[in-house]
Amino acid sequence: MIKNIIFDYGDIFINLDKPATQRELDKLGIDDFTTEMMEKNQAYEKGLISTEEFVNFYHAQFPETTKKDLIDAWNAILKDFPKHRMEFIQKLAKDNNYRLFILSNTNDLHISWIQEDWGMELYNEFKNCFEQFYLSHEIHFRKPNVDIYEFVLNENNLKPEETIFIDDTKENTDAAATLGIHVWNLIPGKEDIVDIFTHKQSLF
Repeated sequence: MIKNIIFDYGDIFINLDKPATQRELDKLGIDDFTTEMMEKNQAYEKGLISTEEFVNFYHAQFPETTKKDLIDAWNAILKDFPKHRMEFIQKLAKDNNYRLFILSNTNDLHISWIQEDWGMELYNEFKNCFEQFYLSHEIHFRKPNVDIYEFVLNENNLKPEETIFIDDTKENTDAAATLGIHVWNLIPGKEDIVDIFTHKQSLF
């Protein structure tokens, strides 16, 4: 029986436009990622380099761009937060039948944009629905590396067989499943987190 629910953030609660960042970068003449750039992206997502270092790195690679253009391109992926999902998680938290967690690959630029776009009151209302709010740049782990799931399990004394992890990226749910965690690879646009008890009825 499920006692713990671990949610991804993007495309589970907040809608994403995943191709948008690349579209915006293309306009800036950044149409391919080198190995060094990929390594910087992952290091930034794990909080191993600061936002200033990250933006300065790209600005040095593409000096004809402005730092604002780079930041705006990076944040272009982030869209709206549907009200029905907020109502869903607030009710789930109020009912207190499950331990609730966020586990997200989220960098400092993205979370800062969300806090500004939503406003801190709404952001904190959302964050307070969860026992723990794990963002990759704060805990220095990143999905789909297995150590991030082991960290959450160990930190909170969770049993994999009593835990479900929901993510829109199959690579991430596949990795969690190797530890015995139940998973739901949610398909954005076709499925919605508010229907979890319908989609995964047999687990609950």
